Amino acid sequence: MGKNGGVSDQPESEILLRGRVVTPTDVLEDGLLVTRGATIAWIGPAGEAPAPWNERLPETSDDTVLPGLVDLHCHGGGGASFPDATTAQEVRRAADEHLRHGTTSLVASLVTAPADELLTRTALLAEAAEEGVLAGIHLEGPFLSHARCGAQNPDDMLAGDPGLVRQIAEAARGYLVTMTIAPEVAGVTAAETSADADGEADADVIAALVRAGALPSIGHTDASAEQVEAAVDRAFDLLAGATSARGTRPTATHLFNGMRPVHHRDPGPVMACLAAASRGELVVELVADGTHLAPATVVSVFDLVGAAGIALVTDAMSAAGMADGDYQLGPMAVRVADGVARIVGPDGRSGAIAGGVAHLLDVVRSTVAAGVPLVDAVRAASTTPATVLGLADVGALAVGLRADVVVADEHLRARRVLRAGVLVD
Repeated sequence: MGKNGGVSDQPESEILLRGRVVTPTDVLEDGLLVTRGATIAWIGPAGEAPAPWNERLPETSDDTVLPGLVDLHCHGGGGASFPDATTAQEVRRAADEHLRHGTTSLVASLVTAPADELLTRTALLAEAAEEGVLAGIHLEGPFLSHARCGAQNPDDMLAGDPGLVRQIAEAARGYLVTMTIAPEVAGVTAAETSADADGEADADVIAALVRAGALPSIGHTDASAEQVEAAVDRAFDLLAGATSARGTRPTATHLFNGMRPVHHRDPGPVMACLAAASRGELVVELVADGTHLAPATVVSVFDLVGAAGIALVTDAMSAAGMADGDYQLGPMAVRVADGVARIVGPDGRSGAIAGGVAHLLDVVRSTVAAGVPLVDAVRAASTTPATVLGLADVGALAVGLRADVVVADEHLRARRVLRAGVLVD
């Protein structure tokens, strides 16, 4: 590529990237990142680059160099839907849509469906995860609140069933990352038993998830603050004692959306989740795409919780990267108009928001436009979700980590993407 656009190819599979480099703690206004093979070899101010890189620096540029982004909640993109996929090609099509726009680690999300369908879809996604197409699997349901079903089919929602959790975890082959649960649903949470998460007893769905190496995620819930607090406490305590846990903190699925709203005499799940996140006991997802949440809401959560407790997500469905029109999300018909996806009711009218249509880099851009510092927005879209996945080799620009890199223009739109040091086509 030569010396233009702040990029220079080098011998031995070295690539030099120059521009505004976003580290975990700072922005290097004129920084240099060097990748060698699949890893990051050096990072720092361009003027301090050691030999031999100081002898072949790329020209200065307006590029912004970010870590590859990590999306914990995505239902599809590029016209393909994970909940509706029946072939590996469909799964890859959806994943590639987000990879080309900077998401180098993607968790595929399913929606509530009959048990046999969930098992079949989970097995298909597990094959893609084994091939490195996906970073994991998230199930949004089926143990959710009918009152807060959102774009999900309430007819397929079930009472908590630890046995079904075990079946899903087996089909996932170790790639089940999270499952969205409503604490007030019978069987989801229970009083602690004498057996811990690695013992023989699966008293409830939360215990079964932790024992399977997955994280419970509070969402689609009409629970009281007290019910949520009890569920978070149980999940946090079980994770602390589980040798199979990928992380120490449960999560909250798209905070605010699909939850009982806040009232000063009825704080509900939102306030309980915010309090837990501020204590370092929970990670909250935010769909900060400019549609799901007001900009002031996004800024307030960052101020209250901090980027270490926030995972920016897309909640994207198949229309991500596509034109307005009619799409499908599981059994639900969806219409996208003016860039907003909504369920189509029996009368043909639009109803609840049905996921997002943005890429995660779009969410970062919206978050920064709302007033969140770039370093914090990037951390919430890379480092924090990587900790949720239990991955130590991705999620930041640091020496020795995998060379997952996004080169964006001055408007934070992807120009080039590297995954493990390889340029994405």
